[in-house]
Amino acid sequence: MHNLDRITFNPEVMGGKPCIRGMRVTVGMIVGLVASGKTIEEVLADYPYLEREDVLQALSYAAWRAEEREVFLAQ
Repeated sequence: MHNLDRITFNPEVMGGKPCIRGMRVTVGMIVGLVASGKTIEEVLADYPYLEREDVLQALSYAAWRAEEREVFLAQ
């Protein structure tokens, strides 16, 4: 896994969820926006304080975490 220096954890910010650069923007929020069909450009337009690399690292972190455990889905 490459360096995810924009992903931060602080128990006093968003309950310790992974956030972007200490802001109250969670990885889950970004992933949810992209999963719902927003493009990276649309996310950046809606949240001008974010940078492209923030979104890319959030997606990379989420993909890495998804590989970390096995999740059984209903058939």
